[in-house]
Amino acid sequence: MTLAVVREIPVRAVAVYAHPDDADVSCGGTLALWSGHGCEVRLVVCAQGDKGATERVADVGRLVDVRRAEVAAAALELGIASVDHLGRPDGEVANDASLRRDLVRVIRDARAEVVICPDPTAVFFGEHYFNHHDHRAVGWATLDAVFPAASSPLYFPDAGEAWPVRHVFLSGSLEANVAVDVTSVIERKADAVRCHRSQLGEEGEWFGEAVRDRAEEAGRLGGVAFAEAFRRVTLGQ
Repeated sequence: MTLAVVREIPVRAVAVYAHPDDADVSCGGTLALWSGHGCEVRLVVCAQGDKGATERVADVGRLVDVRRAEVAAAALELGIASVDHLGRPDGEVANDASLRRDLVRVIRDARAEVVICPDPTAVFFGEHYFNHHDHRAVGWATLDAVFPAASSPLYFPDAGEAWPVRHVFLSGSLEANVAVDVTSVIERKADAVRCHRSQLGEEGEWFGEAVRDRAEEAGRLGGVAFAEAFRRVTLGQ
């Protein structure tokens, strides 16, 4: 399989992900590349990260504060213009009218040309992993918010003026059809991922290699050194 390399830079983009580190892992290189070429990138984090620990935590509020600070540091690395925290509890993100309204409001306010989110149809990855509930819920909610909601004035009229999104880029897809060449920004992506020390631990430097290995695999499909792969959907045609 080969992937077409997308080289167009959108003017405005919104990335919607569940947990504080998801965007950096999934599409941090693309966000860094686009922002570096003048795109106004806005990030939406739907869940608060309150269950992002492998051991019992005495002060969950402190964990949430730490993870929010990590998002801010990573956003700075990637050149993200602003971050919206929607504050849903981990594991309880639902594709309901409340979430769709929040996402429609951001999309319309940002006047997003491109929206990036998880591919909710990607569930089983081999024999040892299946996709997190929150990732799937956020993917479906984002798709429903993009179309038909954001483009129709009759959906959520209190959430701003209707706005049509041009492209949706779905990360983590089992049916990728395009790649973004992130060779020039691969270290920025690695640095952004390293900001999430509460998840990686102080010995998280190994993750830089993991980031490069994954991007190198996608790069081979696009004929470049490092890439991120997406399923791209173009609307309005």
